[in-house]
Amino acid sequence: MRRTTAAVLALVAVLAAGCTIGKDQTGAQVGEGSIKKIDALSGAQIRVSSKEFDEQLLLGQIALVALQAAGASPQDKTNITGSSNVRQALTSGAVDLYWEYTGTAWISYLKQTKPIADPQAQYDAVKQADAANGVSWWARSPANDTYAIAGNPATVAKTGVKTVSDYAALVNKDPGAASTCMGPEFKSRDDGFPGLAKTYGFALPDAQVHLLNDAVVYPSIGKGDPCGFGSVASTDGRVAGQKLVVLDDDKHFFPTYNPAIAIAAGVAGKYPQLEQLFTPIAAKLDTATLTDLNKKVSVDGQKPATVAHDWLKAAGFIG
Repeated sequence: MRRTTAAVLALVAVLAAGCTIGKDQTGAQVGEGSIKKIDALSGAQIRVSSKEFDEQLLLGQIALVALQAAGASPQDKTNITGSSNVRQALTSGAVDLYWEYTGTAWISYLKQTKPIADPQAQYDAVKQADAANGVSWWARSPANDTYAIAGNPATVAKTGVKTVSDYAALVNKDPGAASTCMGPEFKSRDDGFPGLAKTYGFALPDAQVHLLNDAVVYPSIGKGDPCGFGSVASTDGRVAGQKLVVLDDDKHFFPTYNPAIAIAAGVAGKYPQLEQLFTPIAAKLDTATLTDLNKKVSVDGQKPATVAHDWLKAAGFIG
């Protein structure tokens, strides 16, 4: 199958970017904590990737530091723009592993139309189905980084919108009052705006849709300019930082998005010890913890590598 130009360029960037690290990205030596050296991983050049937004950059750095602590020589291939490009990097063999979301895989990659409500059942279904694509799944985190629609506090108070059904009714009655900011992926993905509009029965005119970089969506909603509503990620620290009001997804459209390690099956078979490395880390990344770590990056301005190192140390994984 021929690749798109964008995908080819993304894979070239992946192969060219990053380097094997000796110290973690903060420049600090990684001491021994609950993560012990694993002989089979000694010197293993595991290529770790991520998408381009803050939470993904943070998760990528957590993986890099953990691998280093276990004795591997990980390569930083993080910060690839677009979910589909990171996925293609994994399935083409350009990278070895990254944290992916169960809901994204189920809807966007496996082309399923109905999410599974139970998080463990959703993970199990993704794991089983994706094996045919040469992708293994390990270490599901309980954090749920689901999509959501959020509103500017003043707009919410003025319109009385509390649920997505309320928002849909406002769109159909007074679309000018429902101006909405969103990122490119949310606007086009089946588990994003098109599916949401179909499920809730609304049609927002193009003039009221403001397509922005994801990072710009949050302050734009916060200011109420150019939109009173917008798409957000539920674990993003900027939701609280901008005092946004998250609308209740009362028809339960959005799937569960638990981050988990997606790893090339060949690498998983060669280094099965990686599962025991990442499982306890994932278990501690609940929604509250991940949201707090995201805030340190997105709101407080700390570097993802610093936040990753500090959290792994505070949690006892490294010394």
